[in-house]
This record gives sequence, structure tokens and C-alpha cells, in this order.
Amino acid sequence: MTAPLLTLKGITLGFGGAPLFRDLDLAVGREDRICLVGRNGSGKSTLLKIAAGLIEPDAGKRLTQQRVRVAYLAQEPDASGHATVLDFVAAGLPADESEALHRAESLLDSLGLDGSQATEGLSGGEIRRAALARALVDEPDVLLLDEPTNHLDLNAIEWLEQRLANARFGLVVISHDRAFLSRVTNATLWLDRGRLLRHDAGFSDFERWSEEILERESVEAAKLDKLIAQETVWSHQGITARRKRNQGRLRRLYDLRADRQRRAKASGSVKLDAAGAGTSGRLVIEAEDIVKRYGERSVIDGFSTRILRGDRVGLIGPNGAGKTTLLRMLIGELPPDSGRIRLGTNLRMNYLDQTREELEPGLTPWKILCPGGGDQVMVGDQPRHVVSYLRDFLFAEAQARSPVESLSGGERNRLLLARALARPSNLLVLDEPTNDLDMDTLDLLQEMLADYDGTVLVVSHDRDFLDRVATSTIAVEGDGTASEYPGGYSDYLRQRPTGKALRAGSTKGGTKAAPTRPVAATRRKLSYKEQRALELLPGRIAALEAEIAGLEGQMADPLHYARDRAGFERIAKRAAAARGELSAAEEEWLALEMLRDEIASG
Repeated sequence: MTAPLLTLKGITLGFGGAPLFRDLDLAVGREDRICLVGRNGSGKSTLLKIAAGLIEPDAGKRLTQQRVRVAYLAQEPDASGHATVLDFVAAGLPADESEALHRAESLLDSLGLDGSQATEGLSGGEIRRAALARALVDEPDVLLLDEPTNHLDLNAIEWLEQRLANARFGLVVISHDRAFLSRVTNATLWLDRGRLLRHDAGFSDFERWSEEILERESVEAAKLDKLIAQETVWSHQGITARRKRNQGRLRRLYDLRADRQRRAKASGSVKLDAAGAGTSGRLVIEAEDIVKRYGERSVIDGFSTRILRGDRVGLIGPNGAGKTTLLRMLIGELPPDSGRIRLGTNLRMNYLDQTREELEPGLTPWKILCPGGGDQVMVGDQPRHVVSYLRDFLFAEAQARSPVESLSGGERNRLLLARALARPSNLLVLDEPTNDLDMDTLDLLQEMLADYDGTVLVVSHDRDFLDRVATSTIAVEGDGTASEYPGGYSDYLRQRPTGKALRAGSTKGGTKAAPTRPVAATRRKLSYKEQRALELLPGRIAALEAEIAGLEGQMADPLHYARDRAGFERIAKRAAAARGELSAAEEEWLALEMLRDEIASG
């Protein structure tokens, strides 16, 4: 086994208070593709800065092999002090390697950037692409990336995935983008309550592995003081509760997608009764052959859609393709040059845009949610105690009265979401809501959208988020065309015409489009094996649910652990395995039901 390129030994850091983490070890080899995960505020970015040599720990050592080059991408890159984009990227090169400027220009070209462009006035996406080029230009041995996909469009993300897959360096990456992490990582580091746990499998196995650890800890905690057990459960209750409730929401999402697909296939006839008053309140937005041009460029050319109450519509496309323009037309903020937009009756819209209005630093979350005083916040038409509502957004009670300036970036984003989602609305419009959000907040946002009674329009580059939320996806291709597909991002990939892909409006040399699989509607019937599974799975699911209920009933006996520790652990292990089998069975049943519906509607 070769020696690691970068090693951290016995790292402890406390910033003058209680240690953020203590006695951590980390090793990065050339073949490692490591994702660093953990709750917001656990110290992931700080640990990455220690690995980059930017922060000195209170104790411990950072070691690298001789001549090992370590490159680092900050969560918020700063290009100030550099006149042009090329100057900024070239600053990542050694002084004696002027010939490498060619690599810098090539990287910028691949990322769709002009090296002569002034750094002043760059967008968030442009700064991040320039910072990526700077991190990659010196061909490092170890690459440390903190939220590399923030503000990137899908073409840039796919380009980066391909670059990382083909590179020969060690990688440690922090990201909220589950699809990105699943594609590029082969190991996982979990920074949890000051400890660092390693799993030699990529992020796609993280949920199973972490739940296994939490189950084991839950069993062990049963013999300890109740307060300690409650602390452990509380620190993860938001995650585990959402996972247990995920299957019901999946069923609802699949039902909505199936309904959306049936309506899409019958769109020609649906429009005939658009003028009728019988569906008052059900029609939210209708667009008919809308066009928007800026000079000679057609941003949207002849797009039509019909959005009904309860739809969750995702908008995707390269940066600059016209997603926000289309969104603003659909909600009536921007008139089309031609065509017709019709908005439904009694709409109450809540719009969270990319800029994320600033929170006043001296105010507390309590004051922000209850500006008129008192301790009640109106969530829709229902009063909630402000502390209870903040707990829904993973805030501790003490944080309710702490000033906003003491909150982390992720916590401020949670507070903005809490305020936005409390405002009464039946049309929620989100423009890039996943930027700068940690995974816990993303889970929370997905849960809130699943429970939302109204209609959702969302612009996002987060593929996993769209798969979990969207009932239909509008792809703005970058050439004036836009097309709507039932389902999320993965459904868009499956359904788009062969060879059709989002135009690389901002990124050249991106990955080739994945081969398009034939849609299920081209099949005439389920296979015998699929039909048999569809018949047997409901019984299997019911049996597993009954078994789990019985096992949990046995585990609820407070004296069981003391009386028969080995037996209790066997029951707990079987309960965990049964939950996994139940989840897999439900997923298989849902997939087969969707396949059967698609074949029937084909």
C-alpha cells in the first residue's frame, strides 16, 4: 500500500472554546475520491482549510509527501486583486511555469470563460468556474473542493464530473449535490459530533451506512443515562424522521407525475375548455405560444404550457439560457413579446429569488418571525409557537434569541426559508433555492414542498432535488426552444429525443449526452417476472410491516435489554434489516406501478 499524499494526525481545534473536533485523523491517497459530509456547523469547511494549510490547528500535524501539490477551492471564491480572469487563474501557477499558461487558457475555454474579461462584475457562476480553473491549472496531486457545484449550471457540473473521473489526484469534496457526490466519490468521511468516521464506499451508500451506525448507537444508548440518549436522538431526529416518512411522499410524487403525464398526452383536448369557469382555482398558469426576444436573440420562441393546482414544475437549462426570463413571464412579472399568459384566480404568490434578501444582523430569529411581538408565528392560517416552528428548521431553542450575525451561512438560509414558507401563499416560486444550502436544509425543503398544498415553480441545477420534487420539468435548451417533460431530471434524460441535450451555453467540451433509453411506452406489456413481482410485492410489504411492528414492540419493553442483552441486539439487528428490505420492496413496487401506468397510457 502506497503512503498517503496528505495526512492529518491528531487534529484538534476549538477557536478558544470547546473543541470543534478533537484528535481527528485523515489520510488522502492518489486513488481516493472522498466526500466529506456532516451537519451544518460540524466543522467540514474548517477541516478542509486545515487540510489545505490555511488554518493551523490547536494540536496535531499536517503532513504531505515531498513536492506534493495541494489545490483548494473555497466555498466563496474571491477574485478581487486580479484585473482579468486569466490573471486570477494564472495566480494558481508557480512563477517558473509560464508555459502552463496554455493550460489555463484551455481550461477557461472548456469552462466557457473569456480570459481577458475583467474580474469585477463577474456573476457567482463565473467566479466559481474561474476558481475551478485556478484549482485545476497546476495539475495538483490533491484537490480540496468546498461546494464546487454552487451556482454552476448542469453543463458545468457534468464537465466537472468528467474531469474528476479522468484525473489522477486525490480528492476531498464537500457538496450538498447528492447526484454529483454519488457520481464522483469512492469513500466517505462523516464528521459527526466532533469525530470523523470513514467508510470505504462512495456517497451513494451513505444513508444505509449512517443509519446502521445510528441504529447501533441507539441500542448502545439504551443502557446509558436518558439525557445522553435523548441528545443522540435529537441530533439526528430531523434526518431519521424524514427518511421514515419518505415512502409516503414518494407515492404522492409518483401519483402526481402520473397525473401530469396523462394530462401531457391529452394536452390538445385540455386546452379546449380553458375558457370555462368550471375549473376556477384549479388553473394556475396557462401560456400559449409565448415569445421573448432581446435584439436579434430569441430567448423563448413559441412555448406553451398549462400548470394546474398542485403541480411542482422544475425549470432547467444552462446559465443565460432564459430560465429566469421564462419564470418571470409565467408569473406575470414580464410580458411576452407575443403569445398569451393567463393566470388563475385567487393566486397568492411567494417568490424567493436568487439574491436572497439580507437579514438584519442585530435581529434575532424570534424577532424576524414575529416582528409585531408575541411568541406566535402564523404559518399559513395556523398559529405556531415560534420556538416550535424554528425546531422544524433544525434550530435549537437557544438560537431563537441569538442575533442573526451569530448564525452560520446555512442557518441564515434556513431562517430565510422559514420566513418565506410561513407567509400565506398558494403559488411558491423558487429561483435556485438549493444554492448554499446544506443537506439537512435540502432535506427539510424537500419535506416542506411535499407537504405544501399549493403549486410550486422551481429553477434548479440540483438533479437529485428535481428528481425528488418535480412532477414535470421544463428544459430551456438555450436556442430559444423550451420543452416540458413529465417527471424530474432523470425522467427528462429518459424522454428527451435522441441526441437532444441542454445546449452548452456556458460550458464547452462538456460530457457527451447519456444514451437515451427507449421510453416504457414503446413496450406493450410487463414481462412475466415483472408482473409476478407486482402481484407478490404487496403481500411482502404487508408482512414486513407486521414483522417490524412486532420487533419494535419487543424493543419497547424497558426491561428487555437488561434481561437479555444478546436477544435485544438480535432483535434490533433484524429490525434494521427488515426496514431496509421494506424500503427496497416499496421502491420496487412503486417503480413497477409507474412502468405499468406508462405502458397503459402509451
